[in-house]
Amino acid sequence: MTPGRPGPAVSAPAPDTADQATKDAMSNATTVSPAHSASTASTLITNIASLVTNDPSLGDGSPLGLIQDAAIAIEGDRVVWTGDQSKAPATDNRVDAGGRGVIPGFVDSHSHLVFAGDRTQEFNARMSGRPYSAGGIRTTVAATRAASDGELAANLTRYLHEALRQGTTTFETKSGYGLTVEDEARALRIAAAHTDEVTYLGAHIVSPDFADDPASYVALVTGEMLDACAPYARWIDVFCEKGAFDGDQARAILTAGKAKGLHPRVHANQLSYGPGVQLAVELDAASADHCTHLTDADVDALASGRTVATLLPGAEFSTRAEWPDARRLLDAGATVALSTDCNPGSSFTSSVPFCVALAVRDMGMTPDEAVWSATAGGAAALRRDDIGRLTPGARADLLLLDAPSHVHLAYRPGVPLVSGVWRRGVREV
Repeated sequence: MTPGRPGPAVSAPAPDTADQATKDAMSNATTVSPAHSASTASTLITNIASLVTNDPSLGDGSPLGLIQDAAIAIEGDRVVWTGDQSKAPATDNRVDAGGRGVIPGFVDSHSHLVFAGDRTQEFNARMSGRPYSAGGIRTTVAATRAASDGELAANLTRYLHEALRQGTTTFETKSGYGLTVEDEARALRIAAAHTDEVTYLGAHIVSPDFADDPASYVALVTGEMLDACAPYARWIDVFCEKGAFDGDQARAILTAGKAKGLHPRVHANQLSYGPGVQLAVELDAASADHCTHLTDADVDALASGRTVATLLPGAEFSTRAEWPDARRLLDAGATVALSTDCNPGSSFTSSVPFCVALAVRDMGMTPDEAVWSATAGGAAALRRDDIGRLTPGARADLLLLDAPSHVHLAYRPGVPLVSGVWRRGVREV
């Protein structure tokens, strides 16, 4: 959908819910009075040139809800007031934004960060036009299986810090590089120590151990492996693609996950036309990710349901593949998210600003649409309404840009414009 259309309803409680008082404040966010905010605000950021709230009822009435010459007040881990800085509540703790822009923290709703090893040679060969015969995902599987828990955790932490410096305040990450019961469960256990948005992706590819018996691997993924992994995950995902899992296999895997309380996500229609998008919408998946090869029926399905089309331009950049047509999806009324797909093989970037610039340059998005999709769109792809926006009751995740406007994220590609990051109300960068 175009930014500003009501997002999908939240079917499950947000993982990092606040106490009941904060929940009550969130449910009455539109009635929070400036007087109440003035008495409770612990931090006030003022002298903001332009503030993206992602609330069309605020500011200029656009989907971004832009407020010029703005201020924002934070109490604890929540936003309690936004508006014209001339009406800002009094507080002893003030931060001068110096005429810079402020936007919600990026919500990276698709990544693969629990892995070991490196695929530099594969990338170099691909970019040099040379054939390369190494094992792709299987190369990472072998390295990940051989790594210790400590090595995997250190690698994950490294990329999380890298992403945070570039403005990512919420991230989802998946398993999928272990493909044994033990290795998939430990990947999720490690990930769950860092985020609530954890996805079981035992169905990344058929394990090399089951190359001649994919049916038995599907049985493992839906049986013993699922039992071991479900306690650590919120989501279940499957790579529905030729050479991975077909529509029937994907349906069986996702249905088994739903029976265990995991909600579906789908790697859909990345390399070719296929059943992934239709399956995602049918099963009420939170997102269909990649969405590069779409029929008119696929686009219509995404526009009519609440499944988010999550686009991953880093993958197309790194593989020189066809770009997803974001304009087609937006004009049809589908909800679009932007994410990094950070992984060691096909999209080794943790930079959401880079993906924003690619989406504007090569996928038909406007700067406003791209920023909305990387914030509110990502929140919709995680079925969250407490992040991706800066309005009373929302979690205080926000970025200070070294620029007066969010447009500079696409206007100045490759420039490190994130000069400050607040997560849950605490400045971390």
